Amino acid sequence: MLERVFSLKEHGSSAAREVIAGLTTFAAMAYILAVNPLILSQTGIDKGALVTATAIASAVMTIVMALATNYPIALAPGMGLNAFFTYTICLAKGIPWQAALGFVFYSGLIFLGLTVSRLRQRIVEAIPFELKLAITSGIGFFIALIGLENGGVIVLNLEVVPKNGAPLVVEASPYLTLGDLGTPAPWLVIVGIILTGILITRRLPGSIVLVILLLTVAGLFIPAADGSGMITKSPGSIFNLPSSLAPTFFKLDLGYFWQHLLTAVPLVLSILFVDLFDNMGTLIGVSKRAGLLDEKGNLPKVGRAFMADACAAMFGSTLGTSTVTSYIESAAGVEAGGRTGMTSIVTAICFLLALFLTPLILIVPAVATAPALVVVGAFMMQGLAELDLRDFSKAAPAFITIVMMPFAFSISEGIAFGILTYVGIKLGTGKAKEVGLLTYILAILFLLYFLFEH
Repeated sequence: MLERVFSLKEHGSSAAREVIAGLTTFAAMAYILAVNPLILSQTGIDKGALVTATAIASAVMTIVMALATNYPIALAPGMGLNAFFTYTICLAKGIPWQAALGFVFYSGLIFLGLTVSRLRQRIVEAIPFELKLAITSGIGFFIALIGLENGGVIVLNLEVVPKNGAPLVVEASPYLTLGDLGTPAPWLVIVGIILTGILITRRLPGSIVLVILLLTVAGLFIPAADGSGMITKSPGSIFNLPSSLAPTFFKLDLGYFWQHLLTAVPLVLSILFVDLFDNMGTLIGVSKRAGLLDEKGNLPKVGRAFMADACAAMFGSTLGTSTVTSYIESAAGVEAGGRTGMTSIVTAICFLLALFLTPLILIVPAVATAPALVVVGAFMMQGLAELDLRDFSKAAPAFITIVMMPFAFSISEGIAFGILTYVGIKLGTGKAKEVGLLTYILAILFLLYFLFEH
């Protein structure tokens, strides 16, 4: 049955490999069960209901993606989008969370319209092949940065850096700096990266998830730098009953949008813009690593994938969470051998089990998953081998795309800068006819976005 549904042999995979890959993907993204409720609850949404909404939305839409496309891509409420929902729409603008959920629903509805009209697919096809390679590599840098920051190996925008318990005051800076290497956590991450590299080089199945488990267990015996106990916290219990969805289920307000159009339209378009290009970058990056792109660099079932993503935003809003979208952490499962939708089904099952095993799952510390993200980032760099770096007209836009993703801390803005650079070089070198009309339109839209949204 599994072979008939997922075509495992055709994709050079096996049931065991897909299960390991699914567990790896879940381990890499399980943090969303804690982080999403933490962020969104600041708007006044019930925290318990948010945990349930996050798990159910992630599980259901990951299953939809798996059955619609047979791709190893998982979905969950997007990081960044949940922060925009909370801090910009609700707290800064003073908009009720019920109305903000309505904005998410409308952005998904527009997504659906773009997908049905095949415009989203044409946008993907309008991105030059060298930029698609760069998107994959840029995402690699981006998630490696997230992993290193989560694990405390590097820190961002610090004013006070603790050094062996004594605070060292430094000038506020936008640059990265090393974390406190006098504490155990960063070294646990570094050891984890090396150990994962050794196991992968030796082709040990399940290397990534094995290291996550080993570091989680090791964290039970290593004290945290802040003196709050051990790095891995012992769970007070193993099982729990899911919280009720009643406080958030179908509580979205669809009328607020029409009553406050001047305020609402720019916010809905901002959600739409970020979700569109974050999702596009994720699909291209993960699919490239899984060998799912065709010879032209296009994704064969991209229409179905986009349809699932559009429905995810609307479905999540009805449950009570911000935009649900494709997750870049799916790349961890791909590197663990996942090649089909069975990987996603396993991840979805884990999200459903998490409703009853939340205390156990949430003990996995950030330092345990950090090496997985760094190693996956290294894998995603391999696509650059196909890029002709001797052709500067191709190398420059690719380079800008790659560096701007971690520097701007945004997949979508990395894509934006890459396309603007690509179009600018073509225009400046007399090769304007080599650029398609839709690519020009994208460049203009990106330019307007930067001018008026930032």
